[in-house]
Amino acid sequence: MLLLSSLFSSSSSSPHSRLLLLRLHIHLRRSISSSPPPSPSPPPLLDLPLSHPIYTIWASNTGLGKTLVSTGLAAATLLSPFPSSDSAKFIYIKPVQTGFPSDSDSAFVFRKFSQLVLRRRPSFAVSASNHVLKASASAAEAVLGFGSEGEGELRDLGAYEERRLLGEEWAAGAASELTCKTMYAWREAISPHLAVEREGGAVPDKVLLEVLGRCLRIGSEDGRGRMDVWSVVETAGGVASPGPSGTLQCDLYRSFLHISRPFRLPAILVGDGRLGGISGTISAYESLKLRGYDVVAIVIEDHGLVNEVPLLSYLGNRVPVLVLPPVPQDPSDNLMEWFDKSQAVFSSLKEIMLSVYSERIQRFHDMPKRAGDIFWWPFTQHKLVPEETVTVIDSRCGENFSVHKVQNNDFIAQQFDACASWWTQGPDATLQIELARDVGYAAARFGHVMFPENVYEPALECAELLLEGVGKGWASRTFFSDNGSTAIEVALKMAFRKFSLDHGIILDSTDPNTIGKFIEVKVIALKGSYHGDTLGAMEAQAPSSYTGFLQQPWYTGKGLFLDPPTIFMCDGIWKLSLPEGVQSEKLKQEELTFQSRGEFFSKSRDGSSLAGSYSSFISQQLSAYSGLRGFGHIGALIIEPVVHGSGGMHMIDPLFQRVLVNECRSRKIPVIFDEVFTGFWRLGAESASELLCCQPDIACFAKLMTGGIIPLAATLATDAVFNAFAGDSKLKALLHGHSYTAHAMGCTAAVKSIKWFKDPQTNSNITSEGRLLRELWDAELVHQISSHPAVQRVVALGTLFALELQAEGSNVGYGSLYARSLLLKLREDGVYLRPLGNVIYLMCGPCTSPETCSQLLIKLYRRLEEFKPS
Repeated sequence: MLLLSSLFSSSSSSPHSRLLLLRLHIHLRRSISSSPPPSPSPPPLLDLPLSHPIYTIWASNTGLGKTLVSTGLAAATLLSPFPSSDSAKFIYIKPVQTGFPSDSDSAFVFRKFSQLVLRRRPSFAVSASNHVLKASASAAEAVLGFGSEGEGELRDLGAYEERRLLGEEWAAGAASELTCKTMYAWREAISPHLAVEREGGAVPDKVLLEVLGRCLRIGSEDGRGRMDVWSVVETAGGVASPGPSGTLQCDLYRSFLHISRPFRLPAILVGDGRLGGISGTISAYESLKLRGYDVVAIVIEDHGLVNEVPLLSYLGNRVPVLVLPPVPQDPSDNLMEWFDKSQAVFSSLKEIMLSVYSERIQRFHDMPKRAGDIFWWPFTQHKLVPEETVTVIDSRCGENFSVHKVQNNDFIAQQFDACASWWTQGPDATLQIELARDVGYAAARFGHVMFPENVYEPALECAELLLEGVGKGWASRTFFSDNGSTAIEVALKMAFRKFSLDHGIILDSTDPNTIGKFIEVKVIALKGSYHGDTLGAMEAQAPSSYTGFLQQPWYTGKGLFLDPPTIFMCDGIWKLSLPEGVQSEKLKQEELTFQSRGEFFSKSRDGSSLAGSYSSFISQQLSAYSGLRGFGHIGALIIEPVVHGSGGMHMIDPLFQRVLVNECRSRKIPVIFDEVFTGFWRLGAESASELLCCQPDIACFAKLMTGGIIPLAATLATDAVFNAFAGDSKLKALLHGHSYTAHAMGCTAAVKSIKWFKDPQTNSNITSEGRLLRELWDAELVHQISSHPAVQRVVALGTLFALELQAEGSNVGYGSLYARSLLLKLREDGVYLRPLGNVIYLMCGPCTSPETCSQLLIKLYRRLEEFKPS
């Protein structure tokens, strides 16, 4: 181990000297084991400080001067007067270094900064240190001069070097401090992933980023009073150069949030001033922007080609471009004169960075009030949302929000998006980048184009995937629309035409006298179901909080709405709750309770006495209502298969829905499955029809279909439904459409998402058979929560976990605020939720790990133990 430690200057030195003393002491230990025991690791970080500027230094290629820029920034920060504080600190972090120790960027910053101190002779105390935390065996041997056991592993090198340069302001406390750190080093000067392959010392992305988080945290926890602190993280090579694991660095550092650490540092891009450098710089800039980075400035070296002019033209003055003087090529040049010439550029860069930082913090503080003044949030009573409770989302990566918080200082915190952003989100961090790239390509290639009578690849491939996937075995046609609610209205139009044709009541569409004629057509649906917010979709659902006079004065409820049996877990047992009217006297106990989900999804229940009771109940209801005067025709069955979402996350008995479908089929009533919520693995299968073991005539899909990144919906139908619109007159066609029908960006996102979710290579949750997701919610934890005295019922299926809190009176139902205190506590724990009254739910994505789901349940249970209703 190499230990470099400072000796403080003697007290006899003259206090009036501009620069009193520089001493360097080197101590060499021959045994790795003789190093002092490591200090305890700090607790896991859940936030990123915003108490000071933190930037990442990128380059469009290797060898363009990132380290020169880092050194210049350190000098501009630390060797200037301190107008706002009596101290300043600059933290330079090099997470990945190859070519070590002969080429060490942190050592370069340390040395050059020390030389600049000697050259500029500031009137205050200055200190500098350089740390190297870990190195490969060969890199460590190059430093130590001897080998050690454990080839292929990283060594705790613990190299430390410090210099104290004492100025005449030392006694008053004014001081500048440079801290340089190399986190991981390899000897060969090659790409980090190749260095790992040749020298060993693999570093998982998660480990690397956790160490980086701790290094960044140090500056915000300094306890020495007022201090100007800056941190820069210098990457290795170019923007898309691989890290040690092979992950591209632009993805590696962006996905910090994906491992429960919020990380989207603003960027300084060191561009290329050489011949061909314009293209490389623009490509690097676009790669960073594609991943959600904010590039606040571009710095290039002057090679006499005036590259800054076309760069500024391309950027439209959105990003400043700063030009540094030519760097001397003579290896013996110590660059001091160059740094002097560059001083104004680095000072300008520092001011730009400080201004962007300050403006960002100010925006964070202003946004809640600005939003409250002009937004009209959906499903929100604004009087119940004080300004301080508004969540300011800086970004998202994969499953997590990056949100602004204020306690003693500003910081960015991680919150798991347990609402799946209104049930649309499923991508992990990797898929999010893939979607951004593919959607960008579609926008560049197509923009938007008309769909009727046209074909283009994204729409065609998307339709084929839908018919081969969620529509396999029954659907033959895909009708595109723009959201779930309109997909439902399309489905209703389809079903009513098919019903009218089958029952001989269709009117002659070519007869002008038919315009204005009216036939009363209604639906059969289930109480508690929800099919959208548009007026037609609302008519197909039972009276509820969403359809009351305050919300929809036109609402009449055009349907027969049956009260369905529900299944839920309570005290670790799955129980069946039957509605009034279902004969239960002759039912056996085993038909009302279940030890596992597999039991109530089994087709073997079709021959049970309960199935007969369901059939009798449904037949009686249909007969009673069809006999009512003026009731009209029941022209369609529409159901949310298996789970009612907005109605309170109720699981409907699959046997009941299967019997209902069969009863309607026997009466030639078209069947619609509303899979806007349940489709694409939300319930653990690609389509909920697989869980019901029956198929519809028409089905609607949206939300997860595109990975939630952009709106798109599809209504799938059988040939028989499609043929009901065939004819010689255009008036017989389905006259429904949207300007953005089958838009290229949405179809492209859907293609990527559909393939990604069902491929075991990209989604490790897919079982070997490829038909189901593995269990995501820990059975023991689910059992434990279902037995909690504050919990009335639990539902756990696929990516959904929901519970209803024990409540009475006004504390029950959608308008209840009963769960508010529990939700606020969970948000403090990094779990973002919105309730359905006294029902709260956790929702993950098809790619979310069971380990993450377990952590969510653990946090939920802990807060239930403390729960005291509002």
